[in-house]
Amino acid sequence: MTNLLIVDDEKMIRQGLKAMIEREYPSVYTVSLAGNGAEALELYRQQRQDVIITDIRMPIMDGMTMLAQLSAEAGPGEAPAVVILSGHDDFEYAKSAIRYRVKDYLLKPIRREELFGILERIAAEGAERESSSRRQQEEAESYRRELRAARLRGLLLQQEGEVSAAQQQELAALEVPFTVGVLNYYHSDGTRMKPGEVQGLLEQLAGPLEQHFAEILTDGEGRLVLAGSGERFRELAGKAGAKELKRLLLGISRETLQAEQFRAAYLEACRALEYTFLSPQASFVDYTEIQSGRLSFPAPEEELRKLLNMLGTDREKEIKALLGVIFQTDHLPHLDLSYLENVGRSINERVLDEVFRAHGEASVEVLKLYRLVGNLHNFRHFHDYYRTLEHLLLSVNDYIIGIKSAHTEHADMEEALAYIEANYSRPLNMAMVSNYVSLNYSYFSEAFKAYTGESFVLYLKKVRIRHAKELLADHRIKLASVSEAVGFENSKQFTRVFKELEGISPGEYRAKLLLGRYSGPAGDEES
Repeated sequence: MTNLLIVDDEKMIRQGLKAMIEREYPSVYTVSLAGNGAEALELYRQQRQDVIITDIRMPIMDGMTMLAQLSAEAGPGEAPAVVILSGHDDFEYAKSAIRYRVKDYLLKPIRREELFGILERIAAEGAERESSSRRQQEEAESYRRELRAARLRGLLLQQEGEVSAAQQQELAALEVPFTVGVLNYYHSDGTRMKPGEVQGLLEQLAGPLEQHFAEILTDGEGRLVLAGSGERFRELAGKAGAKELKRLLLGISRETLQAEQFRAAYLEACRALEYTFLSPQASFVDYTEIQSGRLSFPAPEEELRKLLNMLGTDREKEIKALLGVIFQTDHLPHLDLSYLENVGRSINERVLDEVFRAHGEASVEVLKLYRLVGNLHNFRHFHDYYRTLEHLLLSVNDYIIGIKSAHTEHADMEEALAYIEANYSRPLNMAMVSNYVSLNYSYFSEAFKAYTGESFVLYLKKVRIRHAKELLADHRIKLASVSEAVGFENSKQFTRVFKELEGISPGEYRAKLLLGRYSGPAGDEES
């Protein structure tokens, strides 16, 4: 309620104003009465007043003296709103009271409408001041919280070392004991929810976080970080579980008794959060549950060597089985996460890096997968990482097989060309050559054309004509002998093929050579 003091030396006026106000505003004002300025000051000192309605001319102490003294005693923002009662003769005198925060003046005799209008304006102004003050306080508090969160965030980001004076101040204000929690929420497409959205989701579950947690901030990776009691976190996890919010992940630290251990507790919570990686069902992990008793194994050096050797040998089933052994997937729920992290790094360095060093870079798709599996924490769950790594290894396996096949095919074709060069003078066909290099006839036909750009028949013709042109340069060798020497069945066939490739007959070619005017068509072999 609003405290209102009426000061007037006339009892009828005091009581009349009191009755008028209480009838119009029941349960709004607590009204007190004083007969002069001295009484009013005594009452004010006993109970602060929000509104004072005072006469000016009074015995013992007049209104102006009272206002002057009251103004001297009241602190900043504490002075009451003042309404002066005045007769016509006091009008100019009353106006000088404006410096005492006089809101208005009422001429006697007092009219109800004027009195109520002044009181309502004073009430409205008071409400506005309170609202403005509240806003300022809220803004100041918001800024203070943001500044505190920024300083604590800086503490989380920095390496172990000297803590600034400002950070020390914030740490000193931490309520101990406390537990730190780090939260993430993943959408169905794998993207991470922003911390402000995560906070909104949590507040839908449990109400304003400020009511449950002493500290609310974000870390350098954009995750929501909270500090409060461990029980609060367990309640939050229980509510999330009841709503089946499986994508909401929470890791919490041990209870901490020293404010200086805030960053250490944060790192524990981060590690606990990372353990949600092991299973889609593990959405809440307490650091106390993972700090001991986890399974670990020696580095799988021999198995990694076998895996590297298997790649490119078309042993997909064996590769898959060996990968399960390397990662100890039968013990997955109980594994120490460090074991998986070390194995993941070893596969990158000892297997994949070696493959690309030996065989060169693979396709863009394979390289994208390679970069992705470089850190298993790029994945929401181990099973996602494992499937991607398995797919990558099988792709690398196919890639190496393809490279080996290309190398083998290249060697086969070179061997076939060498055989043709050595045996062109004999009866020769594609079946003989494909059999010589131990390749299927149809496959050899396709591979030969892909390698040379020509069919086998055309390539053999060109080899024979190239050697024939060398022999034709010697005019002592008969045309029939040249034909036989390069593998043609008869001179007629030789002449037809020569003219087909060179545009002129063998005899014309020789004549031009003798005249020194034949330079040969573009693309001929050197002769």
